Order: sequence, then structure tokens, then C-alpha cells
Amino acid sequence: MFDIQKIRAHFPILKRSVNGKPLVYFDNAATSQTPQLVIDSIVNYYSNYNANIHRGVHTLSQEATNGYELARKKIQHHFNAKHAHEIIFTSGTTESINLVASGFAKIIKKDDEIIVSALEHHSNIVPWQMLCEKTGAVLKVIPMVQSGELDMDAYEQLLSKNTKLVFVNHVSNALGTVNPIKKIIDKAHAVGAAVLIDGAQASPHIKANMQALDVDFYTVSAHKMCGPTGVGMLFGKETWLNKLPPYQGGGEMIKDVTFEKTTYAELPHKMEAGTPNIAGGIAFGVALDYMNAIGFKNIAAYENELLQYATKQLKAINGLTIYGTSEEKTAVISFNINGIHPYDIGVIIDKLGIAVRTGHHCTQPIMSFYNIPGTVRASFAFYNTKEEIDLFISAVERAKKMLS
Repeated sequence: MFDIQKIRAHFPILKRSVNGKPLVYFDNAATSQTPQLVIDSIVNYYSNYNANIHRGVHTLSQEATNGYELARKKIQHHFNAKHAHEIIFTSGTTESINLVASGFAKIIKKDDEIIVSALEHHSNIVPWQMLCEKTGAVLKVIPMVQSGELDMDAYEQLLSKNTKLVFVNHVSNALGTVNPIKKIIDKAHAVGAAVLIDGAQASPHIKANMQALDVDFYTVSAHKMCGPTGVGMLFGKETWLNKLPPYQGGGEMIKDVTFEKTTYAELPHKMEAGTPNIAGGIAFGVALDYMNAIGFKNIAAYENELLQYATKQLKAINGLTIYGTSEEKTAVISFNINGIHPYDIGVIIDKLGIAVRTGHHCTQPIMSFYNIPGTVRASFAFYNTKEEIDLFISAVERAKKMLS
């Protein structure tokens, strides 16, 4: 049974008040909240076996190494990667993308073509622009349509024998649109291009299967799925990770070092220079255990209920426009009210204890497409309730009355 009150009791922050009102946290697309058992795993690490990994023969080091590598195995199992060494720990999705872009700077040549989509977060635009500046490659963009979906016919027209890389998010952080990534991957592979999918926004809602998707690279941030900030993962096919040079040089990623030449370690260590976020990696594994215990099918079904409930009520507010109306979307609603700046709505409803995100959400091209400065974004998680949505709707109506 999906017991929402029992689930909410796992999250200590949900008990707090903001401005004298019970906290209603609807900024889950920015970062999810953290259950107590994940917090406890971090405290346990620092309290009982804080040590560096892979390098020590002493007991604490071995315990820390075992905990960290167990987390890697959990991530491998969750995402159905073929090998554990295809899971690279990073600081999050942004570093993962930059790691791949840095590696491809050694492979991409002048006039090669790189495709991104109009729905991307800045972190999946800027690294590829930098790569094009370094290499002379050409950046092309899959356009979007009014519903917030990608123009797939246009995508097929962009593909050519010169296409080397395709980069698309699984889910739009600004609109909640779920992109048809399997079709995107298959079409790219048909012309010999590699594909990176930004899975940061999908991972809290969708259990992506690396082998079924046949994707070359997939990125995730732990803080989007009940884990801590500052840790994430890059999945990369073994063949691709072996082709790419190391992202950074330092300890742990070497096999032999002399002043004449250095040889690199095998995967995954080749891509993991220096001391990692050990506690964060371990906690990431615990967070995955937690979400899998609830069940991703249960999570998706419940969050869709919240999405439909909130969408219906928001549509009843005169002058309110929702951006992103794809049939396939996660529990994200971006909206504006005619004549009112989204920032002003966000400030007023914060006084009522409601946490939402306002602005361009690091997706300025999307805002330019709709010719708006930004939106109010409400994003729901499996620990939110319909009662909280009712409070949110009342707060938005109050803000509209005050600002109109």
C-alpha cells in the first residue's frame, strides 16, 4: 500500500514551518528532499568508518571502500548497466556532461555535427558550444513545438553522415515533457552517432534501463532522487569510456607514473581522479534502495494523480497559462498569470509557506520560444499531497488578487 502519511514521516524537513505556515515544498525539480535513513547513512559514515577508499589496508579504509563500491553496484543494478565499471561517480549531471564533452574534444573534428534539443538545460547546451568553439564542429538544434514537445520530423532532417553526437534530456526540467528518447537514440545510431541522455529530471520518476535503451551515455544527479547534493553518476558504455581520455589527472586514476610517461588505470578509476564524495556515494545507494522499496510504478502513478489534480485547478484560474502540455510529462507545471511577473507570485506565496521556483529555470531558449521572461514552476514528488495542492491553489489565487 502507498501510505502517504507514513512516507511523509520519513522526511524531517516536512515537519517545519516557513513564515509561520506549514511548509509546502513544490520545488522538487530543483532538488528533492532527503529521508532520514539517507541522512543517517551520512552520519554513520563520518561517525564510524570515515577513511579514504581503495588505498588503505586498514579496517576503516576497507569498510569505506566496500560501502562505496556496493553503492556503485546498486546504481548498476538500478539502471541495468551491463558492467559496474560503466558507472562513473561524478559530482552530478553537470560534471558528467562536461566529462563527456572534454573527452570528445579529442575525437571531434572540424565540420563534424553535434545535435542538441531546444528543450535543454543550460548544462546540456554550454559544454557543447564550448566543444564546437574548440574543434570547429557545427551545433544544430532540434526545434520544439507549441506543446513543449520536440519536432521529431525536424530531428530526422538534421541527422546526416556528419552527425557524431546527439544530446537530449529525457525529461524537460522547465516543462516536464518526456522526450521519446528510444526513438532519438535509434535514429542517431542509424547514422553512426553517439547519444548522451541527460536523465537528471527523469530519474526521480522513471527507472531508465541502459541496456534496453542502448544509450551510449546517461547522466543522473543524486539530489534529484532523495540523495545528497554533490554526487551523481555517468553511465557510459564500456567501449566509449575506453575511447575517451581521462577528464582529470591525479591520484587513483593511474596505473604507473614516471616523469617520462603515465599509464592510466582501468575503468572506472580512469575517470575518477582524487578523493571522491565517499559519504555522498554511499548515501546515493541508500536513496536508491529507499525509492525502490516504495516502487517506481507506485511513485509514477501517485505523482500523475497530483499532476492531474493540480492542472485541473490551475486551468480554472482566469488569465493563467500553462506552458508544456505534452501528453507524456512528469509532475511539473510551469505557468504564468497575465500581467503578473512570475517572481512576484513566488515571493507572495512564499510568505504563505509555499516553495516553488520562478525564473527561466536555466532554460532561456524555452522562455524565448514562448516570448516570456520566465514562469512559476510547481514540481511535485511522491511525498506531496492533494491537501498541499489545495493550499497552493489558494495561495496563487490570493497572489493574483493582490497583484492584479
